Amino acid sequence: MNIIIDRASSRGHANHGWLNTYHTFSFANYFNPDRMQFGALRVLNDDTVLPEEGFGTHPHKNMEVISIPLKGQLRHGDSLNNSHTITRGEIQVMSAGTGIQHSEFNGSSTEPLEFLQIWVIPDRVNTPPKYRDYDIKPLLKHNEISTFLAPETDISIMQQAWFSWAELDRGVEREYQFKCQNTGVYVFVIDGEIKIGDTVLHRRDGAGITDTDSITIEAIQNSTVLLMEVAV
Repeated sequence: MNIIIDRASSRGHANHGWLNTYHTFSFANYFNPDRMQFGALRVLNDDTVLPEEGFGTHPHKNMEVISIPLKGQLRHGDSLNNSHTITRGEIQVMSAGTGIQHSEFNGSSTEPLEFLQIWVIPDRVNTPPKYRDYDIKPLLKHNEISTFLAPETDISIMQQAWFSWAELDRGVEREYQFKCQNTGVYVFVIDGEIKIGDTVLHRRDGAGITDTDSITIEAIQNSTVLLMEVAV
């Protein structure tokens, strides 16, 4: 097993006042040639947005964009006339394809918004753009590693990619079996503390894992973990 560890404290960081953001991989003004991407996983941003603030309308092209709220209300609008607000337990998936304009705002006037912004490089380009949001709560099982995004399912992207969510109580161990050959898994600890082999990962640490068929995650504390298996 090969593991690359990205500690939370090593991430790129910018505080724009209305936006406090951490970048696991190179993004905007943060450039680290050793932290460009993990396979097809290109961006993993950890964003906190003040009430009624957000990202104004801006373009994307030929990128798969997944947004996962952790706290608060994420309000989306785009050039396909979609307008939706989602909260924790829901996600939005956008295939930018030939091009789409969208905005993302904090839908609350009083509470901050915390969400993960994830970009995955597609396996095909110049496809028609599309957007959907999903309630993934029925797919998630406590103390299990629950896959909620996968190829050839209702929740999928234009890439060989499997996203899974695990809320594990302290002391629980669970095995994750890789879904495909020639893939790697990027593990991101949203909350808590976990152990994979001899590696301990804390809150907001990440680790890219390749050259194995499975990993075992042990929750040292009550933990919430996002796993992203992608082509590498």
